[in-house]
Amino acid sequence: MAVSRGLHFFQNPGPTNIPDRVLRAMDRGTIDFTGAQFKAIAEECFAGLKRVFKTEQTILGYAASGHGAWEAALVNLFSPGDKVLVVETGYFSLNWGMRCESFGLEVETLANDWRNTADPAALESRLREDRGHALKAVLVVHNETSTGVVHDIAALRRAVDAAGHPALFLVDVISSLASMDFRMDEWGVDVVVAGSQKGLMLPTGMAFTGVSAKALAAAAHAKLPRVYWDWRRLVEGNSQAWWNGTAPVHFFYGLQEALRMLEEEGLDQVFARHHRLAEATRRAVRVWRQNDGPEMFAVDPRAQSDSVTAVLTPEGYDANKVREAALDRFNVSLGGGLGPLQGRVLRIGHLGDLNEPMILGALAAVEMALELTGVPHGRGGVDAAMDYLVSEA
Repeated sequence: MAVSRGLHFFQNPGPTNIPDRVLRAMDRGTIDFTGAQFKAIAEECFAGLKRVFKTEQTILGYAASGHGAWEAALVNLFSPGDKVLVVETGYFSLNWGMRCESFGLEVETLANDWRNTADPAALESRLREDRGHALKAVLVVHNETSTGVVHDIAALRRAVDAAGHPALFLVDVISSLASMDFRMDEWGVDVVVAGSQKGLMLPTGMAFTGVSAKALAAAAHAKLPRVYWDWRRLVEGNSQAWWNGTAPVHFFYGLQEALRMLEEEGLDQVFARHHRLAEATRRAVRVWRQNDGPEMFAVDPRAQSDSVTAVLTPEGYDANKVREAALDRFNVSLGGGLGPLQGRVLRIGHLGDLNEPMILGALAAVEMALELTGVPHGRGGVDAAMDYLVSEA
């Protein structure tokens, strides 16, 4: 077995690199989660999360992954047999829909090509057809991690409003929060699903839900069974006062530090940094596209994600072989294709605690891995990324 030396470049689109500051903040003893000291930390964290979510609504936290927050939204809002509309964006949108079906909900999928952004006009048209308002909710993934396509949440909200439909509007921001702009209140989102391990720069294991007053009202009448996820057991007034079990104290230590880091940099600067690193990655992929090489999976440049780039390898070449070469030879970990994209796509994460030398090192490893695995490609992708970063410095 080869021995790896040097820094492990973790370029998956989640989990992401954990900053030393966050690790050090978590490296301390536990405290009484019912006491005043923890209450002050939690209040600071929830206030900071509201600024990141851009909301004045309720935010709840759980010991869970983002999948847990998916389930929390479903069991709190719906009753058996309720019908929901899932806007197809990729693997994770369909996975969310699968969970709906597991809870006895009727799921309709608004079909969409994974390489393109969801069509607001199609959503409006479908909702206008639902004159009896059988559809109780619309479920959308803001940034589809499996495809590298970002979807226009504000435009989709406008489509719901234009149709005059009362459906709840649920949005997954797991791979966009704290990496790209998201505005819960301004965009009229009723429930936001988020996780700790991506833009928030924490380990996997904590999930968050932003809940509007409309959603809290719906939760009072929902009939799906719930105990651990039950919002009614957690909320007092319009904020979280109780925990579903023991509070994840160490995650709050880390979250407190991560939020301070985001605010020191400034959210607009965080988004600009993500865009700059993403665009450098895209510049490299455009050069690799020469000689019938790999290409951007996301077709529309306006819908290409600033947190993950999905790269489609040429027909007949295995993306996993490229990933294996990058990991085994250069200690660079990349994301793989999911569902029907298995073996066709490799995913380069560029979110969280990341700077220019880190992304350039990862891109160099990918370019070398393409050469080692015999995948046709244009040479000089890293040079193109460097030229862009110098021009934007």
